[in-house]
Amino acid sequence: MSSLFPALADGPPERIALRFGERSLTYARLAAATGALADRIAGHRRVAVWATAELETAVAVVAALEAGIAAVPLNPKSGEKELGHILSDSAPGLVLAAPGDELPDALKDLERVDVDVRATGAHRPTETSDEDPALVVYTSGTTGPPKGAVLPRRAVARTLDALADAWQWTGDDVLVHGLPLFHVHGLVLGILGPLRRGGSVRHLGRFSPEGVARELGDGATMLFGVPTMYHRLAQALPEDPQLARAMGSARLLVSGSAALPVHDHERIAEATGRRVIERYGMTETLMNTSIRADGEARPGTVGVPLPGVELRLVEEDGTPIAAYDGETVGEIQVRGPNLFTEYLNRPDATRDAFTADGWFRTGDMAVRDPDGYVRIVGRKATDLIKSGGYKIGAGEIENALLEHPGVREAAVTGEPDADLGERIVAWVVPADPEKPPTVEELADHVARRLAPHKRPRVVHHLDALPRNDMGKIMKRALSHG
Repeated sequence: MSSLFPALADGPPERIALRFGERSLTYARLAAATGALADRIAGHRRVAVWATAELETAVAVVAALEAGIAAVPLNPKSGEKELGHILSDSAPGLVLAAPGDELPDALKDLERVDVDVRATGAHRPTETSDEDPALVVYTSGTTGPPKGAVLPRRAVARTLDALADAWQWTGDDVLVHGLPLFHVHGLVLGILGPLRRGGSVRHLGRFSPEGVARELGDGATMLFGVPTMYHRLAQALPEDPQLARAMGSARLLVSGSAALPVHDHERIAEATGRRVIERYGMTETLMNTSIRADGEARPGTVGVPLPGVELRLVEEDGTPIAAYDGETVGEIQVRGPNLFTEYLNRPDATRDAFTADGWFRTGDMAVRDPDGYVRIVGRKATDLIKSGGYKIGAGEIENALLEHPGVREAAVTGEPDADLGERIVAWVVPADPEKPPTVEELADHVARRLAPHKRPRVVHHLDALPRNDMGKIMKRALSHG
């Protein structure tokens, strides 16, 4: 397989490839820096990358990929135990870090190479195959230690090319985001995506509405974010005409990593005239579906399968759902060149993740409209509620709750019920803590919007919902006690 980043060799040399705050690299400088580092790390099978939101992280990962070496991004917020597990499991030969970064004790026995973004070397991509590992990204499992998903070069290339097709993404695009670089969203889509197109990326460091307004107002064409970021933008828009103009000028506003509530979609569209589009992926699959740039931006859906991706919904016994009616809930299974090859050192887990004929079991529950649009309703393990003989997805109830003026944030879970099997429980952050909405108010509100069997039977009021680094609500941290 040829280089994942042809623009390093034949792109416009003076075009800015990467910008982090005041620091930037042109394509010519990026090729020189990655060429020098690739020479330095040649011969290793895997290298760890201390994945701070800095220029050095991007250079380190690109250099590893150009050298045909698998990169293992490390979350700088990981605890010693988790880091120890990742290092013993992936056995990297080196750790790449920015000069001056203080590394924790878990890394003290690993040889360190400081990334010099001003170094000069020849750009000579190593000959590789499609199936060679590009990245080993550790998933935060709900049970047991994280598993290392081995992503081959083929998956990275095919996903980014499929997104280019869906989003009409070209080298003329300038992407802005403030995502962490140890996840697929920020690293693969947010850094490797622009570089594969020969375009530019501007990383905000810390996300802020002011940063978004500045960059989109200064020629950036695309914004990537997670729902918590778009929620903050939606809150800031009414008082910030500069932000509204800047977001309105963007070619594409993309949200991912969790569902964007419909009321935030509507507030942003009303203030900017632009619709946020959503896509759906996982560490193991990279991207599966997206709203297309030339398609209908339908709030609450993640669009249609990307080119090359097969997607089906199945019943609990694995039987494919034959007809899509926008109502029948099933588990998403996918197949295609975007998939990972294995969980590192976990043959049993790898085998269990796939059906006999090669479909990956995502564990995500969805409904599908007759025209192919997919609407995710939650995780099989935490978001599928079986109540009164119905299969109910938590996600649509959460969206309905968020339309109530007394609700700022909401999460929905199920708990055992002798009569119903499970009853629906709402966890709500009130808009006004002094006047929280009652269970009767919220139950009537949901019943009117969705159906009576989807109304919450219990409501807990909270100061905040527990969330992880990517803004996903950690439902297992919600206690029924």
